[in-house]
Amino acid sequence: MRENKFGKQKFTVLLLFGMIGQIAWSVENMYFNLFVFNTISPNLEAVTLMVQLSGVMATVATLFAGTISDKLANRRSFMSWGYVIWGLSVALFGFISVENTMKILSTTESRAITVTLAVVIIGDCIMTLFGSSANDAAFNAWVTDNTQKENRGRIEGVIAILPLLAMLIVAGGFGILVEAIGYKMLFLTLGILISACGVFGVFYIKDKEGLEKNGSVKDIFYGFKPSVIKNHPTFYVSLILILIYGVACQIFMPYLIIYMQQYLSFSVLEYSIIFGAAIVLGAIVNLFLTRLSDKKDKVSMLYFASAIMSAGLFGMYFTRGIGKVGLLILFGVFGFVMITGYILVSALCGSVMRDHTPKDDVGKLQGVRMVFAVLIPMLVGPMIGNAINKTRNIPLPDLSSADSMTTQYIPAPEIFLAGAIVTLIMVALIPILKRLVKEKKDDTCD
Repeated sequence: MRENKFGKQKFTVLLLFGMIGQIAWSVENMYFNLFVFNTISPNLEAVTLMVQLSGVMATVATLFAGTISDKLANRRSFMSWGYVIWGLSVALFGFISVENTMKILSTTESRAITVTLAVVIIGDCIMTLFGSSANDAAFNAWVTDNTQKENRGRIEGVIAILPLLAMLIVAGGFGILVEAIGYKMLFLTLGILISACGVFGVFYIKDKEGLEKNGSVKDIFYGFKPSVIKNHPTFYVSLILILIYGVACQIFMPYLIIYMQQYLSFSVLEYSIIFGAAIVLGAIVNLFLTRLSDKKDKVSMLYFASAIMSAGLFGMYFTRGIGKVGLLILFGVFGFVMITGYILVSALCGSVMRDHTPKDDVGKLQGVRMVFAVLIPMLVGPMIGNAINKTRNIPLPDLSSADSMTTQYIPAPEIFLAGAIVTLIMVALIPILKRLVKEKKDDTCD
């Protein structure tokens, strides 16, 4: 067995850039939804469109940045300077509000809401451009460059936990911070934190020793060539599993906090405690499970992981119509079960994918990963979720806050049922992946 070369310095970069990046993504992909719903207009159509366009931009940015980072043999600059600019774009969101739009355009509130929604959606795409270049393209390629088969399960376990920890910080802590300092100071503070992380990287990050320049800008669509797909079947089947998992998550995740706040009537403190406890316990359980995956059959463990996630989602769907205390307890328990499976599925799929990434094409294939992991899930998942919400048409509890610009409906519990069903579809593909791994057909990234 080869020596584990993922030392303390690399682990520091992994934790810092991974954690800060996931906090930024949580704000962009989840908390922005709440920000739009609560401060601009309770419009789930706008929330859905924002998530979908962000997915498109993330994929395009990763395709270009990942390919160029291969061509230049440089992940460090994309990560460091990308985070610096990413932070600046986040900070600018502190100045977006309906009131400011009314002052600048001297227009009515109704028109100002429409314009502000457009500004937020466009701004979200700009943030995603820099964030995906730095995080999805460069950071993910850097992780693949610097890990081996013997430690990827453990490293992927850490990476899979980071989004949940970020979600905990954002879902709970940000709600409290907004009440204390307001959105403007919150976004300014977060932007400074992201940019400071980038400055740190300028002096601390090192690319993999011996990383060679490879390919050209023409290779942006390299990963979509039939010959490449044919030569690396395990890599692409693992991506299909990631796609299914992503769609399942995006059916309910963009609406989760709004659901807890509006449908279940949880206060900021209540959903922060419930969500926080579920995330912490799920992360602790997965520290053991992901370490175990390095010694066991990762693909076979996907049966267990997908079943756990589905069970949690089914439970979340049925948790309603009872007293407040029982609702808090049961939703917390099933939330813990869902998150345990959520982390484990992500870690196992990510580890198998990295194990079978063509070793000479890591950067240029990050864009392909984004198509399966982000673009399609973020287009299809929210579309399914919002179609369910729109069909159920559960009215906004406080209709006095609604106007002609709102959709006037809130997330419905059926989004969890749909997420559970889609998650179970993964089971049909696991035997195919298991056979391909056993045959060892890929030129893997060891």
